[in-house]
Amino acid sequence: MASAGQVTGLLRAWSDGDTAVLEQLIPLVEAELRRLARAYMARERQGHTLQTTALMNEAFLRLVDARNIRWQDRAHFVGIAARLMRRVLVDHARSRGAHKRGGFGVKVTLSDGLAVAAVQPALHLLALDRALEKLARDDARKAKVVELRYFGGLSVEETAEVLHLSADTIKRDWRLAKLWLLRELDGERP
Repeated sequence: MASAGQVTGLLRAWSDGDTAVLEQLIPLVEAELRRLARAYMARERQGHTLQTTALMNEAFLRLVDARNIRWQDRAHFVGIAARLMRRVLVDHARSRGAHKRGGFGVKVTLSDGLAVAAVQPALHLLALDRALEKLARDDARKAKVVELRYFGGLSVEETAEVLHLSADTIKRDWRLAKLWLLRELDGERP
């Protein structure tokens, strides 16, 4: 495992326009990206069409394309990577939803539909994304805590490091954000 200082130095060189450092940086952050992707995919339904490696690769491609980010440190990189992975999953869900509404669907009987509906997760990714965006407008810090803890799979301590806050603050924000999101999502149910 590379030192945080080594990764931070490479990230800053990359921010300064030195694209050659990517060859050194990729092997140092690949395990972290894979861990994040696994945490995201563990929360997805069985048989999801997006694989962990594809999620990791798509997020990394988006990271490489994001040229105007001024990287602070490894923790900042992890936070941005977690956000990008969430965006990839949301974009994927939206694209699948568009196909369903566009006539690409299959006829399903009522009994088949009820059987499928019974095994769907209670929190739909798109509804959670909308609620999280609303929370970000009201309280950006709590939204970042949710993003890192729930989507990124980071521990309280790791989240505290990324956001430069105390573990107690993260615990409090996490608890309040979960309550806020549950209330918000409960209002979206028909």
